Amino acid sequence: MKLLKKISLAVVVVLVGMQFFSPTKNISPGSHTEVFIKETNPSAELKTIFENSCYDCHSNNTEYPWYNNIAPISYLLADHVKEGKKHLNFSEWQGYSLRKKDRLLEEIEEEVVDGNMPLNQYTFLHNDTALTPNEVNELVEWVRQTRIIYQLGKQPK
Repeated sequence: MKLLKKISLAVVVVLVGMQFFSPTKNISPGSHTEVFIKETNPSAELKTIFENSCYDCHSNNTEYPWYNNIAPISYLLADHVKEGKKHLNFSEWQGYSLRKKDRLLEEIEEEVVDGNMPLNQYTFLHNDTALTPNEVNELVEWVRQTRIIYQLGKQPK
């Protein structure tokens, strides 16, 4: 029993200590998705979908919920954002090649159609971020039309 108390105390001390050392937040000023929006020209509905369901993990600016101030949740969210930005960062769109932009759009389609994005953990806590079948269809149609721009841009002149 004494061992269990010591382990419990150690866990509590670690959790309390974590509260004082939170990860760096993904917040920076500016219009982070301006180039992406201007270049790909999504509809107003799609812009809203991107804002609600994508940008928190796939841009340089995350809107954090209140529970992000509690460790270890803050560490889990920081890891999700870091991982998301590694795969796709809408804030860095201007730095991607035409080939990469085309591939990223293809991946967006695949992930959304397969139901992998937005993540279930995200939609569970943010009900309004889950995509309806109509929103998925609209997004897929937009991706297919937008990819043509990048595929034509890769053609020799």
